Amino acid sequence: MSKVCEICGKGPSFGNNVSHAHNKTRRTWEPNLQKVKALRNGTVRSIKVCTRCIRSGHVVKAL
Repeated sequence: MSKVCEICGKGPSFGNNVSHAHNKTRRTWEPNLQKVKALRNGTVRSIKVCTRCIRSGHVVKAL
């Protein structure tokens, strides 16, 4: 399943966990995606959108 916001394209970030002993292991940070029923091109669709897009008003929720 896709882990990308359908509005802004935000996806997972990659980096390292760094312990106190400075051991490094790879990890990912997933975006906070929510399933939202929204208006897209005049029709109601269920899309995955990050919470920043919802909060900033880039998504018009269906009633």
